Amino acid sequence: MTETQTIRAILATCRTVAVVGLSPKPHRDSFDVARVMQEQGWRIIPINPNATRILGETAYPSLIEAAARERIELVNVFRNSADVLPVAQDAVAIGAKALWLQLGIENAEAAQLATAAGLLVVQNRCLKVEWARR
Repeated sequence: MTETQTIRAILATCRTVAVVGLSPKPHRDSFDVARVMQEQGWRIIPINPNATRILGETAYPSLIEAAARERIELVNVFRNSADVLPVAQDAVAIGAKALWLQLGIENAEAAQLATAAGLLVVQNRCLKVEWARR
């Protein structure tokens, strides 16, 4: 599957997204992307160990804890590239359909692990921008 096909498949099938690294600060990119996706009808599940609620949703300290209460289709990552492998491992463990690494975030090992487990993977792309392009 090409990157374009992967993006289209994710945008066509996923509507519940866990946002790892979602900041409660409105000026941060993670907040803006999540807010726009929420306005477009997506269910946002904030993953931030330092917050209790973001964008009106309960924030969870980890993907594992969120998945115990919520069905997560897409894991959208706003973390440093070096910190992505454990997130990818958790995405696989919870049975997510896809892993999306935002602009500037790439991790070949994490992408390979997720792809091998059957997840769709996008790296170095903005979910909000790709949604607007569709």
